[in-house]
Amino acid sequence: MSKTKIFILLLFSIVGFCDYPKSILFIGNSYLYYNDSMHNHVEELMEDFYEGEEIVTKSATIGGSRLENHNIDHLLKPKNLQRKEQVDMVIMQGGSGEVIDEFSRKKFIKTAVKYSKKARKKGVMPALFMTHAYTEDDDRYEPNLIEKIKMTYFEAGRQSNALVIPVGIAYENAYSKRPDIKLHHPDGSHPAMLGTYLGACVIFAFITSQSPVGLDYNYLNRLSNEDKLFLQEIAWQTYLELN
Repeated sequence: MSKTKIFILLLFSIVGFCDYPKSILFIGNSYLYYNDSMHNHVEELMEDFYEGEEIVTKSATIGGSRLENHNIDHLLKPKNLQRKEQVDMVIMQGGSGEVIDEFSRKKFIKTAVKYSKKARKKGVMPALFMTHAYTEDDDRYEPNLIEKIKMTYFEAGRQSNALVIPVGIAYENAYSKRPDIKLHHPDGSHPAMLGTYLGACVIFAFITSQSPVGLDYNYLNRLSNEDKLFLQEIAWQTYLELN
């Protein structure tokens, strides 16, 4: 059994649910709400795979925000999400610029640890959404930024005992095989439609330990079969690469 699978099962047993989360809260910024919002696509993929199961996702996003800008205490109260019961999992995304300098990295990690502890006390499994690197169309671009991103998120995951969902690594894997694929918005920062779909597939793979390859959901018929299968395969290969 892989280390990630053991880690997930251990956390699931601690917070009191089995196999996969049925209710998920997403916290982040425009990287999540672009393209009809990441939480909607994850919900569709999970309901496609777990036929007959009701999956509930919620999203709390602030444009341009850092993780620290979110009121985690407020969001971990079910009534503030129009729910009677607590969510099973919270997926937290930091601001893309939080990885660039040492001060910001340390602050993000400290926040991830603090918020993960608060979530776990409420019986909620914490996870971190690893962002992708900028392209040259963004003024903040720098070569090998993905290395800073990986260092930051894996360290935050280690210190907070939170699951790291490596969407940024999946972007790099996809570009290495198909350099012409359009995962980024033309601004070089935000995800394009295909980038959001890839991110959703990576989330699906890492929170369920199941392959998304072959799932029917194709973003309201906006993806070609070729692109859909390619992105599903990249997500699963990224999962296997890190397990």
